[in-house]
Amino acid sequence: MAKVLVACEFSGIVRNAFLDRGHDAWSCDLLPTESRPNRHITGDVRDVLQDGWDCLIVAHPPCTRLCNSGVRWLSRPPQGKTLAEMWQQLEEGAALFSAMWNAPIPHVAVENPVMHKHAKRLIENYQDFSQSIQPWQFGHGEVKRTCLWLRNLPDLVPTEIVEGRTARVHRMPPGPDRAKERSRFFTGIADAMADQWGPVIDETDRRMAA
Repeated sequence: MAKVLVACEFSGIVRNAFLDRGHDAWSCDLLPTESRPNRHITGDVRDVLQDGWDCLIVAHPPCTRLCNSGVRWLSRPPQGKTLAEMWQQLEEGAALFSAMWNAPIPHVAVENPVMHKHAKRLIENYQDFSQSIQPWQFGHGEVKRTCLWLRNLPDLVPTEIVEGRTARVHRMPPGPDRAKERSRFFTGIADAMADQWGPVIDETDRRMAA
């Protein structure tokens, strides 16, 4: 039974997909989980990366300062923020990404939007993302491009291409829960990860134990 750590996830969607298929799966986030609290670590994921995991899946790391859509704030900060604060947040985001991407774990998948050049320069051992996917390839009639940085994991194969190209996440109205809802993972993608990556992780686990 492989040990799977799902980082930056409070919903438990990816964690539960692996749990339901028999894996020893845990989620970790600064926020408490919405379900199965006995399978959640509340805190900084960097504190548990050395705990003997077989796979690390980073469901939705903080990406505001890393992604292309926010690069403009590095030269013209939003109202109430300073340029120094923007660059500090960029460095913090790049450090978190670096820690997870370079974690001493056999299989790693990190989800993030397309990055700008400043983020790429700051990330240790940066390489281009392995693939980009859309929710409508996995049963959800929505648009939200997601890039996956994969180490020792195959590209995800679409499971159910459906009609509909609604940008629901992008169009969410402002509100106190907007950030949480934007980061909520798609169940169809979570199921594909568990179904397609689970056997790969198990096979590596068996070879190492032999």
